[in-house]
Amino acid sequence: MKVAVVGATGLVGTKMLQVLSERNFPLTELIPVASARSVGQVVSYQGQNYTVVSMEDAISKQPDIAIFSAGGSTSLEWAPHFAAAGATVIDNSSAWRMDPEKKLVVPEVNGHVLEKTDKIIANPNCSTIQMVVALNPLHKAYGIKRIVVSTYQSVTGTGKNAVDQLIGERNNTAHNKVYPHVIDMNVLPHIDSFLANGYTKEEMKMVNETKKIMGDDSIRITATTVRVPVMGGHSESVNVEFEKDFDLDEVKNLLANSPGVVLQDDPANNVYPMPIHSHDRDEVFVGRIRRDESQENTLNMWIVSDNLRKGAATNAVQIAECLLEKELV
Repeated sequence: MKVAVVGATGLVGTKMLQVLSERNFPLTELIPVASARSVGQVVSYQGQNYTVVSMEDAISKQPDIAIFSAGGSTSLEWAPHFAAAGATVIDNSSAWRMDPEKKLVVPEVNGHVLEKTDKIIANPNCSTIQMVVALNPLHKAYGIKRIVVSTYQSVTGTGKNAVDQLIGERNNTAHNKVYPHVIDMNVLPHIDSFLANGYTKEEMKMVNETKKIMGDDSIRITATTVRVPVMGGHSESVNVEFEKDFDLDEVKNLLANSPGVVLQDDPANNVYPMPIHSHDRDEVFVGRIRRDESQENTLNMWIVSDNLRKGAATNAVQIAECLLEKELV
């Protein structure tokens, strides 16, 4: 089992190597891949050093699986070449997510849709992944009519330069400026670029991807995505209206027994999800569960997850594990 990690020296690529190692993914050969300026660098994996190779060299090695985290333009250019060489590509960018011929997969929600003919598989947006993991069991039980979500997203979602900006502002040291405004001690209601409808691309990703993953275009969704000065973990305030009424204890029981979900809902003892506690964890944490008293059949909840792990690297590795389990590679 040869596995190529494309973008191996980046923030998410480094996390992918960590997750592959931690989960003891059964690879026999690791092929770290990066841009021309990073070729020749050395990365460590399970105590061994591996030299970063070019796209062409990686393709010539004929990997079975190629996990991409190198940006949309790189994926659009190179993923088809890897697929043509026989690899199954799992892509972390937005390049293929809304392609009607490509699957958009969160294993706990729709891993069953994967087939042997899927040669390019899309990994969803980080904020979408954690929300659908939490909402899917409730959708099955009560039928979701409408979702209103506001996010509180870590700077790690933008990448290493954004982390450097936050640290530089906090310490008054030299740094790259990624955001149009100061991020330390501030909140930016602006993730990705603005569209003609006044929403950002990030907000529309949550709308469109959620419908595709859950296989239900009837769900109405509106989102406001916000960048906060946190270095790991995305948080979401979610208001969800259901077709049917629900019992709060039953809701909590459903969540507590759902794959990939950890219930943290004991406000009397100050127990609720926080990004600082989700760091380097693979689960989606859910709490602050309460009935919306202003509208029938409506629930408020708070969802937190490590955006570099379940929101990116871990979900991609779980897709690879799903492929192996179903003998699709």
